[in-house]
Amino acid sequence: MRTAEITRKTKETEITIKLNLDGGPVKIETGIGFFDHMLHAFATHGGFGLEVSAVGDLFVDCHHTIEDTGIVLGQAFLQALGDRSGIARFGSFYVPMDEALAFTAVDISGRPFVVFDAAFQQERVGDYDSCMTEEFVRAFAVNGGMTLHTRLMYGTNAHHCIEAIFKSIAHALRLAVQQNQDGSVLSTKGVL
Repeated sequence: MRTAEITRKTKETEITIKLNLDGGPVKIETGIGFFDHMLHAFATHGGFGLEVSAVGDLFVDCHHTIEDTGIVLGQAFLQALGDRSGIARFGSFYVPMDEALAFTAVDISGRPFVVFDAAFQQERVGDYDSCMTEEFVRAFAVNGGMTLHTRLMYGTNAHHCIEAIFKSIAHALRLAVQQNQDGSVLSTKGVL
């Protein structure tokens, strides 16, 4: 079973995530409506079972809750993938969302690196700060041991732009975590 369950508790947040790379229930509760919508889209488009319970210091702002959710989700991916043998490893995908177009390429290599290339014309979508998209992506990829490049090619509506990014990451990961036929490690080194 390619699953993980992780709880992380700090003075700022308490987050529990259950992840099944091969599907399952999706239940998201972070207290940030638009972020819930993005994580639900991420799970749906990635084909992942994902349950997220996050309680954070939203009286401060949304930063800690979103970033810490990225940390725990990355850790869950790392745990669910084990030694990363038997997966396709690479994935890339374009997603159009009305006037917006986003692209993501990912390598589940064990070498974390992030390139995030996006600017948003609106500072907020509901109670979600648009700039937190980059913080979430970085926290997720670094803690998941992934090289992840994502780029907003163009777009004007921040809701569409951010949703296109989340969906492109999900589809790229769906391809990267697909199991190969022989269970081998896709590396000339023999390990990742």
